[in-house]
Amino acid sequence: MIIANEPIGLVIFDCDGVLVDSERIAARVQVALGAELGWPLTEAEVISRFIGRSSASVREQVAARLGPGTAREWDERFVRMHAEAVDAGLDPVEGLPEALDAISLPTCVASSGSHEKMRHTLGRTGLYERFAGRIHSATEVPRGKPAPDLFLYAARRMGVEPSACVVVEDSRPGVEAARAAGMRSFGYAGGLTPASALAGPGTVVFSDMRELPGLLAGPGSGATVGTGAGTGASTGRGAGPGAGAGTGPGAGAGTGPGRGAGPGASAGTGPGASAGTGPGAGAGTGPEADAGPEADAGAGAGAEGGATGS
Repeated sequence: MIIANEPIGLVIFDCDGVLVDSERIAARVQVALGAELGWPLTEAEVISRFIGRSSASVREQVAARLGPGTAREWDERFVRMHAEAVDAGLDPVEGLPEALDAISLPTCVASSGSHEKMRHTLGRTGLYERFAGRIHSATEVPRGKPAPDLFLYAARRMGVEPSACVVVEDSRPGVEAARAAGMRSFGYAGGLTPASALAGPGTVVFSDMRELPGLLAGPGSGATVGTGAGTGASTGRGAGPGAGAGTGPGAGAGTGPGRGAGPGASAGTGPGASAGTGPGAGAGTGPEADAGPEADAGAGAGAEGGATGS
């Protein structure tokens, strides 16, 4: 259940397509690989099947269609080709740097991509240092989006109840994961995924990232907007923060799996590692296996490579 108008304690950003304009690169690479390896796909089919999901999910789909050997080749070539395309030219999502400058709320990143991939894409666009120590990957949880595991994990690591979290997403699996976690969401429709695929309960759909600070500062948010904030108006989705779902920005429900040690806690070897409270704490008992939240242990949903997106 999503309850409206609870003050916001944490803004969870997806990465691909929300922070960095990489979804078009990912879709182009997937279309090319499909044509070469025996599964012709249109961009629309790639968006529907792959965008927002972990690399493990993509591998499973390719393996079911072409066999496990081809799935491994597909994954390896995607990682290489995507990295080369990122190096050739990648920018932040339009309006994103200004939006971040105007948001005073605590923030973090939770992405289907691996930490290695995020270090690359966020580093290339000058955004990594804005989130260092507060970056979470699907490689750290058993199930990727649309399951709620990643967002619940991020909330726990940051020490914030799910009901006080909002998620900024650009993919259907992402907004579905937010709803499953009992979190409000803002669906960014300025990328590849159409607004109709993002709309739903507890989700405000918008298409200009410069609007985000104003949306976050809507009724019940508890947020303030700094200078340079967006217009605060929803684009074509109604007349303000309640647009898109009729519920306002929404609110999470329930108390979640418990609080972590706070955003600055550290006991593992990675930045921001929790003091034994996260699913990977301890001696290899969880998907992080002592590596800290920004090292990939290869055991979670997105292990072995970068996800297609989000």
